[in-house]
Amino acid sequence: MTDFIPTPTVPAPDIVRCAYMELVVTDLSKSREFYVDVLGLHVTEEDENTIYLRSLEEFIHHNLVLRKGPVAAVAVAAFRVKSTAEVDAAEAYYKELGCRTERRRDGFVKGIGDAVRVEDPLGFPYEFFFETEHVERLTQRYDLYTAGELVRLDHFNQVTPDVPRGRKYLEDLGFRVSEDIKDSDGVSYAVWMHRKQTVHDTALTGGDGPRMHHLAFATHEKHNIIQICDKMGALRISDRIERGPGRHGVSNAFYLYILDPDDHRVEIYTQDYYTGDPDNPVVTWDVHDNQRRDWWGNPVVPSWYTEASLVLDLDGNPQPVIKRTDSSEMAVTVGADGFSYTREPGEERGFKMGNQL
Repeated sequence: MTDFIPTPTVPAPDIVRCAYMELVVTDLSKSREFYVDVLGLHVTEEDENTIYLRSLEEFIHHNLVLRKGPVAAVAVAAFRVKSTAEVDAAEAYYKELGCRTERRRDGFVKGIGDAVRVEDPLGFPYEFFFETEHVERLTQRYDLYTAGELVRLDHFNQVTPDVPRGRKYLEDLGFRVSEDIKDSDGVSYAVWMHRKQTVHDTALTGGDGPRMHHLAFATHEKHNIIQICDKMGALRISDRIERGPGRHGVSNAFYLYILDPDDHRVEIYTQDYYTGDPDNPVVTWDVHDNQRRDWWGNPVVPSWYTEASLVLDLDGNPQPVIKRTDSSEMAVTVGADGFSYTREPGEERGFKMGNQL
């Protein structure tokens, strides 16, 4: 039975949205080339060890921090809260959970003020902050606009062994579920959860963890994503395209997955839907529906299921990875017995063999 995380008696912090991620990279110049020259993120400021980047529509200091270090990993996934008082609330919430916390009134990185970082019950490094330096929102800087422009940070995706445990913890924290994947035996494979009024600010994918599966930036239209593919082809780095472009079943979004020089996974994402009503229905997908991950039924490459970034504790050490004991999504949908269906029960079903998935 799942060992659920207790619900604190103090209120959860009021989270607005996912705000930035801090990545440790091993070669800062190669990472700069990837995120700035290829993807077109905008440099807020930089020095010999750190680069602060933001997307076109952002007005806070950054959405991505690249920090040079010896081991490629995720240092933090940061969420903005509604006020400084909510930073206090986050600190009290995690202290009651018995989690390690660290508070810095001047912030952990440039451009961010009073913040608390925690090692959460799932082993992930989270940050909660409100105070931030405002910078120019580049929405009308059409002189800077590129054909594949990244306009917003959209979400994170976390890998954890026990999805129901993580789901209950994040629901306690105030996240709402938009979609999930299960099987007829009740095994939970993934869940999408949001604070802003889109499909997700973060998701939980079942697997060995804690690890970070990806971070995602949004574009305005799907043709922006196709331009990124064309650009990567022209630069002869198409081998860094891991999966896509395609249309997700879950979230309905048009997607592309690419790998940075350290194999951190980045999703480019567009055209999901509004989830802001209080009675927004949860969409549940059967793990054997071969349109759940790709609406067109295209293969999901094995690396997408098995590979992810390490995450760090507050001392900067990689967190140990715990194996998932429940069935893996790849195992139940790929292989000799891994049949998945296209059509609903009662109709003539179109099957694909597992090795085509």
